[in-house]
Amino acid sequence: MSSSDLIRELQTVLKTGKAFLGYRRTIKAIINAQAKLVILARNAPSHISEEIKYYASLSQIPVYVFNGSSRELGAACNKPYLVSAIAILDPGESNILMLTQGVT
Repeated sequence: MSSSDLIRELQTVLKTGKAFLGYRRTIKAIINAQAKLVILARNAPSHISEEIKYYASLSQIPVYVFNGSSRELGAACNKPYLVSAIAILDPGESNILMLTQGVT
């Protein structure tokens, strides 16, 4: 899957579905089994990515590593700040879950 496809689908999720941005909210969504998919920035700090991957594996939630920086992930979400992690709760009209099938 290309980065442009992911960005397009991510913007659709933010318009029509529900997603949490940020490390703390993502961890809570994983622990509460609300997340259907987690997206991590490639340059997320190692302790953050390891913790998210650990909890996601326990909850059997797929983790997709975005091939871009947290600044680029924030820009993809139309946010003026860095975003290291995103939890997709409801994909809305997006096909983001199909695009990342098979990714853990």
